[in-house]
Amino acid sequence: MRRHLAIALEITVPIALLVIWGVWSASGDTFYFPPLTDILQKFQELWLFDRVGSDVWPSLQRLILGYAIACAVAVAIGIPLGLNPLLRRATSPIVEFLRAIPPPALVPVLILLAGIGDTMKVLVIVSGCIWPVLLNTVEGVRGADEVLGDTCRTYRITGRLRLYHFVLRSASPQIMAGARQALSIGLILMVISELKAANEGLGFTVREFQTGFQIPEMWSGVLLLGIIGVVLSLLFRLVERRVLGWYHGVRAAERGSL
Repeated sequence: MRRHLAIALEITVPIALLVIWGVWSASGDTFYFPPLTDILQKFQELWLFDRVGSDVWPSLQRLILGYAIACAVAVAIGIPLGLNPLLRRATSPIVEFLRAIPPPALVPVLILLAGIGDTMKVLVIVSGCIWPVLLNTVEGVRGADEVLGDTCRTYRITGRLRLYHFVLRSASPQIMAGARQALSIGLILMVISELKAANEGLGFTVREFQTGFQIPEMWSGVLLLGIIGVVLSLLFRLVERRVLGWYHGVRAAERGSL
């Protein structure tokens, strides 16, 4: 019953907000907040077919590539940092220093180092997505069950078996939590990376509409970014349920036993 109520709320609340937006915008005469009907019309004209190949798909390709690289690098670095307290302490100042640098501030530097092509845009996404995954990986590895660790040592489970079946399995809930945070950051940085030195992409197109005072077109791009965020979140939830099926099963069993 509670699950059905949650699903109903997830569907009805966005629809209700759209209705409120439509009624409010229809009665207004502000140039910068056009009627929702005008925005939806431009959305249909621009984004359903016309600019999918030229703007939407290139942006998504860069997002997926940067996000995947960030997750892979973060897990590869986070596991040894979580396992080795001395290494973690030695690298902590460097991690905190790099983490404190806002990724948008790196755009001029990356333009100098990597040019104005796709490489720069992917690196901007990587520079922001890596930290939530890295920090959650470190904490997930550190928080592994000590009893299970002792059991692995007792039965001489070492090497890859220990890494895959104990370390990664124990840390996977927190790794996935960091990956979820990184996904939303990646979408933001995808747009930021396309605001400068770009000639295609969603961020570039929305900026072009804004500078040309094409306000309905601009809002249609913003609406598309929100829809992409929702779709990516839903896809991530499906992947998370599959990867962490064992974890959710354990949690459900624990709640049932209370």
